[in-house]
Amino acid sequence: MEIRKAWAVAIGAALVAACGGGGGGASAPQTETPVPPPLVAPRVVTDVTLASSAQSAQTQVPFSFGQVFVPGDLPRNKTLSALLGDGSSIPLQVDVKATHADGSARHAILSGLLPGLSANETRVVQLAQSSPTASPGLKPADLIDAGFSASVQVKIAGQTYRAAAETLLQGDAKPWLSGPVANEWLISGALKDVQGNAHPHLTARFGVRWYPGAKNARVDVTLENNWAYEPAPKNFTYDLQIDVGGRTVYTQAGLTHFHHARWRKIYWWGSEPQMAVRHNIGYLLASHAFPSYDPALTISETALGALAKSWAAANTGLMAPGMVVTYMPTTGGRPDIGPLPQWSAMYLLSMDDRARTVTLGAADLAGSWPMHYRDKRTDLPVSLVDYPYMTLLAVPGLANNPVTKKSEAFPACGGDCSTAPYNYVADSEHQPSFSYLPYALTGDYYHLEEMHFWANFTMVYQNPYYRQLSKGILANHQIRGQAWSMRTIAHAAYITPDGHPMKTYFADRLADNLEWYNTNYVTANPNALGVLDGTGQYAFMPTNYDTPAGTNTGLAPWQDDFFTWTMGYLTEMGFSSAKPILAWKAKFPIGRMTAPGYCWIDAAVYALAVRPAPGAALFGNLADAYQATMRAKDANGQAIPLVNSTGARYLDQPCGSQAQADWRTQRDKDQKVGRIPWRVGEMDGYADSATGYPANMQPALAVAATYALPGAKAAWDLFAARSIKPDYTVAPQWAVVPRPTVPQN
Repeated sequence: MEIRKAWAVAIGAALVAACGGGGGGASAPQTETPVPPPLVAPRVVTDVTLASSAQSAQTQVPFSFGQVFVPGDLPRNKTLSALLGDGSSIPLQVDVKATHADGSARHAILSGLLPGLSANETRVVQLAQSSPTASPGLKPADLIDAGFSASVQVKIAGQTYRAAAETLLQGDAKPWLSGPVANEWLISGALKDVQGNAHPHLTARFGVRWYPGAKNARVDVTLENNWAYEPAPKNFTYDLQIDVGGRTVYTQAGLTHFHHARWRKIYWWGSEPQMAVRHNIGYLLASHAFPSYDPALTISETALGALAKSWAAANTGLMAPGMVVTYMPTTGGRPDIGPLPQWSAMYLLSMDDRARTVTLGAADLAGSWPMHYRDKRTDLPVSLVDYPYMTLLAVPGLANNPVTKKSEAFPACGGDCSTAPYNYVADSEHQPSFSYLPYALTGDYYHLEEMHFWANFTMVYQNPYYRQLSKGILANHQIRGQAWSMRTIAHAAYITPDGHPMKTYFADRLADNLEWYNTNYVTANPNALGVLDGTGQYAFMPTNYDTPAGTNTGLAPWQDDFFTWTMGYLTEMGFSSAKPILAWKAKFPIGRMTAPGYCWIDAAVYALAVRPAPGAALFGNLADAYQATMRAKDANGQAIPLVNSTGARYLDQPCGSQAQADWRTQRDKDQKVGRIPWRVGEMDGYADSATGYPANMQPALAVAATYALPGAKAAWDLFAARSIKPDYTVAPQWAVVPRPTVPQN
């Protein structure tokens, strides 16, 4: 309202001036005075809220944040300015990182300098299109001349190694941000002793972000033990010290730095701004960069408080896991598993500072896992193109390259390589999305590289022949592993900066995988159910679940649903090759809700029989699969009708009826389960749990409905009308709903 008022005043003043003002007196000679065109208010793209957390007023407050854009909202020939509530504006520095197919910005880092902010004040800032002006950035020498210094040093067995940012800035400083507001340089170098000898494994990395107008700089410090092919990798225990501006800001004695892991700390040279950036939630969801979470959800204040309490109680020190399960193969519903982790979904839907702290903190600690393999030749994660036979599987001979006659195996451990007391074990089947949302909303290079490391891990942690060498085919993973790996690789392909060498790398690996799925499933059409059945050379055989039909006759529908959602999400992000797979796959969740002969109450069963016998061909319809699943076994292992103690058969009960609910209640009494009575319309699979199997199914149905696939609307409407639902306000990681409009990007 204030902005429109300011523009109205300006237009009125222009008209008064054009008409000669309002003064009296003799009439001046009449001449034709050109009337200027009316002023046009700038197009507002979105807004953010800048919220002070300081107890006193701040001046010249710098800020930088990442922003995703709807295609076309920030064309190539436009930039942005920040419109304040009083009608004034401040310039924004816009460092565009990734673009859409039409050339408009997809992701950019926005930097500004707020003239003033009162204690605990919040200000809504509108981001409006404006015309760009040439604004060259500053040089590292300018910061050094201003007196900047920062260093990290470690003492190992009495020997001190050190790296100084001011020294590295004089060498190969790669610009990350460049302009009049913020200049950030990425620098790295080996830790060296006083004689100048480099430590063979430990490397320091700094992101130095300078705000000359605020006379301060953010110092992003990372220490890595990550070289992929350096001989004798191992853990190192050292005493750590970080100095900024000649002042010691952090020390820790006896820190064990795990092999192929890294840690991160952030400090400020000069005063640290006390301000948080809160994005427009609706615009973030409208960008299609993130899962289509339910925008109507209001995250529970109690849940946010509990999240903060859990984070405070967790081990969040260097090399620690925070709140993530350290043995990733651990089964069961967990906060870190889902399209996004629970804390990330809470942050995306609330912009609450407590959820932000956990989301960014968990992403920082993603570096603790020993799966970071960097190539010293390229300074990038090791490439399947360069090393097609490399693998993290300890199988002799797998890594031998028959062309070069050399082994691409990683060097053997040269000492202690345990990760006690945390005992980290990473896998693809339960891999959280650590860093995508943090990178998208902060623009921090550390998060971008974490995303790269984890996306690469999903391919390297395989038999090189099964993944088809440099193609990185993921079909040998469990279905859930294929789903989460495709999501993670797609994130990297989608948001990595256009000019970054890893952009093409991940885009090519994603394209190869989508081609594989299209060829082996959509084109070949191996089954009528729409399930991943292990078709294709070296593909994982998913029917490894026992059912009344026999050993290895079933699969996990919930895992298959993960994959269906992933294909829908990739389609929403603009990866058009995923749409045929989505259309083929969506038959399975849609059919479990609507197919004749299949009761939707059991759409989210733990295991579904898809073969009539071990090794047999898959069923041709879901009715037969349902009949084979809803049975029991007698003492001789023969399948028999499922009955309760009254002798009533389960399959005789009308679907969704009171009689069906009563039958289930009686069955629980027979088996002494001791739960509350089943309710009419209550789905099997923990219907009231935010991590239950119906919750797992929801995203798959949502993406099918988004694209109006055959039967999808009826399936979604029936699912949405079910009587028992989870409370997603406390755990929203599965609360995905159909997009309000079909994505066009």
